[in-house]
Amino acid sequence: MAEVRTRYAPSPTGHLHIGGARTALFSYLWARKNGGSFIVRIEDTDVERNVEQAAEKQMDGLKWLGIDWDEGMEKGGPHAPYRSMERTDIYREYLEKLLKSGHAYPCYCTQEELERDREKQLAEGVAPKYVGRCRNLTPEQRAEREAEGRKPSIRFRVPQGRTIVIQDEVRGEVRFESDGIGDFIVARPDGRPTYNFAVVVDDALMEITHVVRGEEHLSNTPRQVLIYEALGFEAPVFAHASLILNPDGKKMSKRDESVIQFIDQYKELGYLPEAIVNFLALLGWAPEGDKAEEEIFSKEELVDLFSLNRVSKAPAVFDTGKLKWMNNHYIKQSSLERITALALPHLQKAGRVPKELTDEKREWVTRLVGLYQEQLDYVAQIVELSDMFFRTEVDYSDEAREVLAQEHVPEVAAAFISQIEQAEDLEPDTVKTLLKNVQKETGYKGKQLFMPVRAAVTGQTHGPDLRETISLLGADTVISRLQHYLTNRDAVISG
Repeated sequence: MAEVRTRYAPSPTGHLHIGGARTALFSYLWARKNGGSFIVRIEDTDVERNVEQAAEKQMDGLKWLGIDWDEGMEKGGPHAPYRSMERTDIYREYLEKLLKSGHAYPCYCTQEELERDREKQLAEGVAPKYVGRCRNLTPEQRAEREAEGRKPSIRFRVPQGRTIVIQDEVRGEVRFESDGIGDFIVARPDGRPTYNFAVVVDDALMEITHVVRGEEHLSNTPRQVLIYEALGFEAPVFAHASLILNPDGKKMSKRDESVIQFIDQYKELGYLPEAIVNFLALLGWAPEGDKAEEEIFSKEELVDLFSLNRVSKAPAVFDTGKLKWMNNHYIKQSSLERITALALPHLQKAGRVPKELTDEKREWVTRLVGLYQEQLDYVAQIVELSDMFFRTEVDYSDEAREVLAQEHVPEVAAAFISQIEQAEDLEPDTVKTLLKNVQKETGYKGKQLFMPVRAAVTGQTHGPDLRETISLLGADTVISRLQHYLTNRDAVISG
């Protein structure tokens, strides 16, 4: 059996989208599963829509996700170049073959003529397609049009009365009637190839065996199959993955604000690449057997388990809650050093910590991040979650006010202030001892002791480890907040 070769071939029109990332991932997994090769190239023939540095951003996104490729952009290989606009001489050669064989012909129709044809067909309730005006022009008629200064595009001559059958690895047998397609353009008047032509030439010459892509490309497939046949190439195996729907179950657009859609945005927010890969793999695919009910998979496990016949035809719903849960799982499994390194830029950007850190301050930040690591859905949340460490005034919740209204709380607060003032340090073990001393002095313990202290110091009735919280706040801040409560008790509990 020939080596499995898959590819990811985005247009450089923007950053790496979640849909593109999933396509790349599925292609990558299938190649790795079969010990084959994964190729990355750029299809940039639509120059009007190309965005500067977009190709590099695409590559950066793949590298961050850990989707490495064997040949293509940045790596080179035996089928270079891997950027379409650097392959124009190659396309020209195969375009000439189509013209000489009669599978393609020059079309001199103006945009105004094409638009009139389209409007007429729509008015008649007919699906728009090319009417064939230039399909059978004589050499003399072509010469007349060229004498008028018309520059032709090149159209593919679609055979009439054909049923084009595609065996799709995901969708099974899919049939298209050629009479509904219409002759389509394969090269623009300036000689640039269109997507459907360039992708066939590139896939064939790069020996791609499996084309894994999104469902939106299914309608392109019959056109491409016809070009494969006309050029004498063997078509690859096609696998069209389902659409990704937004959390409301509706088709997602790039303006949809219900979902973060670009990989670099997830990176910026502090999502971990292994979480994104795990999540994307399960968007329209599921393992079989005993693994079908599991949801956490390493990249190595995904390679081992992946198969195209387990990719679903049904649309996949982007579950934001599930992604957060999954990312939280990976954050909890990560080292504190890694999460601190990701959290630090967010704290610095928010002005919470300085750009230059002393060793002491860096240790404090590490402890702070450790306090919230278990809670983080994504690392940027550290700014919001740790807010009370950076406030000059306590923001009391309604639940905290209820606790602070209890009659015994001032006694507990005053006793704790006294203990802190006598302490040499406020390390977590010291805080534990001080709270035990307050218990002995006042007789209050459990919730009657810890809840008032937490409420007065943090403004909340629940939160991370109290001893570590108090230690990180420091003696001056803790005393100040307890004193504020005692001095302004009526105002505090009334809100």
